[in-house]
Amino acid sequence: MKKYLSLAVAATMAATPALADKVKVGYMTTLSGGAGIIGKQMQNAVNLAMEHTGGTLGGMEAEVIFVDDQRKPDVAKQLANRLVKSDKVDVVAGVIWSNLMMAIHKPVTRSDTLLISSNAGPSPIAGSGCHENFISMSWQNDQTTEGMGKHLQSIGVESAYIMAPNYQAGKDMLSGFKRQFNGEIVAEVYTKLGQSDFQAELSTLRAAKPEATFVFQPGGMGINFVKQWKQAGMDSVSKLYTVFTVDAVSLPALKDTALGVISTQTWSPDLDNDMNNKFVSDYKAAHGAYPSFYAAQAYDTMMAIDHAVRESGSTDAGAMRAVLAKGGIPTTRGTLAMNTNQFPIQNIYLREVVLDADGVATTKVIGTVFEDHSDAYASECKF
Repeated sequence: MKKYLSLAVAATMAATPALADKVKVGYMTTLSGGAGIIGKQMQNAVNLAMEHTGGTLGGMEAEVIFVDDQRKPDVAKQLANRLVKSDKVDVVAGVIWSNLMMAIHKPVTRSDTLLISSNAGPSPIAGSGCHENFISMSWQNDQTTEGMGKHLQSIGVESAYIMAPNYQAGKDMLSGFKRQFNGEIVAEVYTKLGQSDFQAELSTLRAAKPEATFVFQPGGMGINFVKQWKQAGMDSVSKLYTVFTVDAVSLPALKDTALGVISTQTWSPDLDNDMNNKFVSDYKAAHGAYPSFYAAQAYDTMMAIDHAVRESGSTDAGAMRAVLAKGGIPTTRGTLAMNTNQFPIQNIYLREVVLDADGVATTKVIGTVFEDHSDAYASECKF
């Protein structure tokens, strides 16, 4: 009888997630090279989130391990394996670039570790390649540009030149734009990832004279593009529209050069809710500048982990996933709903670059293009 009782107790223990008193998060971002400006904002926001939670996640002691992926897929994969196998983290989070997310997606999710994106949202893992252990706290790549495509369609734009870097996110961004824009695509151009000189593209633009120019050039690429656009006097040739190009990462370098540029986004520093107001205010106080959407999404990621651990009382991947999949997640965008593929259902805002009361360039919401917008791939996801 004692033998059978021991076996029964052992079986019960094996079926029950181990209780933990510490949450370990491996946070992967780009902290070196030209893209380090983005990763540093994300790191700042993660640290701010931890200050706001008192150094805990869900009431448990917490440890955040930052790793620098160097914007290289092979490095990202090595780091992901280290975080899972050696550091034994409960969550791998972060990741700016879609090609890096594609590199680590299978190794992390198949290890039964939760993978939470703070930025990258490539289409293959939103649709048929989805996995129950992957959750996005940002957006699916197509979503934001669908908003811009719809906006240009609604204001009667008849022709557009569209451009993005030649990698997964760039392809998704232009696909999303074309899904909503029915006018003439004068040219669809894919530039080198990390490209800094856009003179050839600007020459083509000048000759084509499209009514609108739509670009996705994140980080330093966007700074170089907009500066060269202005220096070449391109505003007299075409109207510039962007996503992830003119934001709090690039505005300190562009300043009032970017005034009036229109973009679409799921977040803005002027969204009026308690969490966003506190986040923006405290980030500006600590760092002397506005946070970017990268920072906001990094902050939201940590708050989502805090919510998942608190509500589940566990660091088990399945338990945390079940909480997040239900939605109702407190974020800087408000309470976030989740789709069946565990990507957010959210508003897409139209934003314009303006000067604030102190003469600092920032963005403000001037309209809402989509309300409660779902991505185009969720129906293909079958867990």
